Formats: sequence, structure tokens, C-alpha cells
Amino acid sequence: GTSRQIPQTIIIGVRKGGTRALLEMLGIHPNIVVAATEVHFFDWDENYVKGIDWYRSLMPFSYGNQITIEKTPGYFTSPQAPERIHYMNSSIKLLLILRDPTERVISDYTQVYYNRVESHKPVQLFEDIVIKNGALNTKYKAIQRSLYDVHMEKWLKHFSLDQIHIVDGNTLIKDPLPELQKVERFLNLPSRIMSSNFYFNQ
Repeated sequence: GTSRQIPQTIIIGVRKGGTRALLEMLGIHPNIVVAATEVHFFDWDENYVKGIDWYRSLMPFSYGNQITIEKTPGYFTSPQAPERIHYMNSSIKLLLILRDPTERVISDYTQVYYNRVESHKPVQLFEDIVIKNGALNTKYKAIQRSLYDVHMEKWLKHFSLDQIHIVDGNTLIKDPLPELQKVERFLNLPSRIMSSNFYFNQ
């Protein structure tokens, strides 16, 4: 009695904002099934040309009372993703998890830094990338990803604000339950996630 469904909800970003944590926490809910990997359907042309049936084939099996959710943080900053998602489903609900933009840049840099160190590739100092000629280097991808207002403007051309729920990534880590209860209400789901689902250690 299950089938693969096109997502009714997508976590559109933001990279290094807590998308994986959010997805795994939502996976606790019995009415939610989550895609196992980042699909990059709407932001990578080479995937988008494979078509909607290919996209659906990557989704988990679900029952009729379950919502399918996928997350690809690259969607938020993609110029094509808003229009493509709107074309697929103009009434879809979107989740956007944000954190302090400066912390996000540092986290972004750190991930790339360690990937390059492990691959024995040359690395640049953070200060040398972030500042150019005494000013903020807005051409640096990590900084571009933290210019939330610039990207949000593109999404609001295709979706109303009540279709986009913003999750506070900083709060999610410290006190997850209230943030997840807001998501449950946004998705019109019964309240099933409880404080007993969470375990904190140092």
C-alpha cells in the first residue's frame, strides 16, 4: 500500500545551517518520510533534464497519510530552483533553516578547509579570502550564501511568505522541541515529536 511520491515539502537550505539535523529530527514523526540523500534536482541542470519521474524514483516509499520531504541546501542560492519548484507544485510548503550568517560563513569555510587538507590541496587563510582590498569579499561563495535577503527576494517572486517556514538553526540545536512543534503546525501535522525524543550530552 505504499508508493513513491513527489515531495510535498522541501528543505531548501541553507548550507551549513542545520539542514541535516532538521531532516533527521523531522524523520522522528510517524507522518513524515525523508529522502536519504541530497537530490540536487532543481539546482543541477544535468539532473533536472532527467525529468520528474527520475526525481520521484529517488524518493522513499510512503503511505497516503505521510508527507515526503527532501532536502538540498543548494536550492536556496540557486537562480533556477525557485521557478522550477514552482512549476512542479505552486502550492508546495518550503522549509528554510537559517543561522547567524557570520557563523555560517565560518562553518562553510571550515568544511572546505578540512576537505582540502584531507585531499592534500592548497588552502587559503580565512582572512585572505573574506577580505579583499580592505573590504568584505562578496564574490566569495561562502559570503554569497549568507546574503539571505538577496536569495529570499528570488523565492518571494514565486512563493508567498506563508508557504515558507523559517527555522531558527541556532535555537534548533539548543532547544529543538519548540522549533519542531512550529514545523508540525506549519505542515498541519498532529503533534507527535516530544522532549523524550531528544538526548543531550556534552
